[in-house]
Amino acid sequence: MIEVAIDAKSFGDVQVLGKVHFTLAAGETLAILGPSGVGKSTLLRIVAGIDIAYQGHVRVPARRAMVFQDPTLLPWRSALDNLRIVHPDLGDWAARATLAKVGLGDRAGAFPGQLSLGQQRRLSLARAFAGRPELLVMDEPFVSLDAATADEMLGLTEALIAETRPATVFVTHSPVEAARLADRVLHLDGAPASLRAAPACDRPASGAGSRANGGRDGRT
Repeated sequence: MIEVAIDAKSFGDVQVLGKVHFTLAAGETLAILGPSGVGKSTLLRIVAGIDIAYQGHVRVPARRAMVFQDPTLLPWRSALDNLRIVHPDLGDWAARATLAKVGLGDRAGAFPGQLSLGQQRRLSLARAFAGRPELLVMDEPFVSLDAATADEMLGLTEALIAETRPATVFVTHSPVEAARLADRVLHLDGAPASLRAAPACDRPASGAGSRANGGRDGRT
């Protein structure tokens, strides 16, 4: 069980997050909706262990991965190298198979500048899932994509989550993305921001999200 119990997070004199408490079961997918600037990315950086300057505590597994809004690729490294630099124990065959799984099997030698934004996002997903994380954190992974590409990325992410079964928490502006991927949806809002249950219109339909989990909902 993953436990997030943030009591406060401030930048200087400005408190961004108030009480943000939730738990996440193994294999469960949680979506957090909220307006721009409310603190969603700040929350994810705390959950991922990147930001440790906050009040409260977070208990998460050691094997975790984060997908950022920006693909955060090394521009002077090939797609294959961008994957293997994070996973040095991944053999050449396994690395190429991972790229093929996200539709980049023929782009192993391409540099990020030679890839479209959608392909860069696919490489970012491959890098995250290659280590088979127990916890996956995603910060608006489909932002700035056209509708068709975003839909393809949603389908790919859905398949990778179903195969790997990490506990997943992601933030988005889109109720459609949340309903499609998540077992449970919460809203982050206010100043300082706190969590509240999603309204009925934003909740996943029965059987949505990580279907192998039976569509859990309701826990905060």
